[in-house]
Amino acid sequence: MEYAKGRIGRVFTVRIDHGDDLILELIKLAELEKIESAVFMLLGALKEGKLVAGPKENIRPPEPVWTGFSDAREILGIGDIFQEDGEPKIHLHAGTARGDDIKLGCLRGESEVFMVVEVFIFELEGISARRIMDPEQGFAPVSFIQIPDNE
Repeated sequence: MEYAKGRIGRVFTVRIDHGDDLILELIKLAELEKIESAVFMLLGALKEGKLVAGPKENIRPPEPVWTGFSDAREILGIGDIFQEDGEPKIHLHAGTARGDDIKLGCLRGESEVFMVVEVFIFELEGISARRIMDPEQGFAPVSFIQIPDNE
């Protein structure tokens, strides 16, 4: 286990509107506001989306199982924002539902908003965390560097 201790910095309340791409809008906001480390939660609806819903087999690196939807669904999610190769990387796990059909996974790719998505972002201060690609694992886990309290 690795960890870093920090504190909550700026807090953003964000409305992402009908037709916008959820993930792209979060990336644009992170770039505009220079958000390097944050956690967020969201609720609303998506018109369409693509989710990774687990690995095909229990091996590393994993081959993802893809699922998706294009039938306007409620969404509830939690995620983080960290830099990867100098750019903000959104990691978002979400549940989507329409009627009794529920999907859960890591939202990637297309993510068109239906009506509205509300996002609450909590910036993390006092830590420096980056996603660094690990070829053996097949993904970029978060790596931490502790920042002294006097900085």
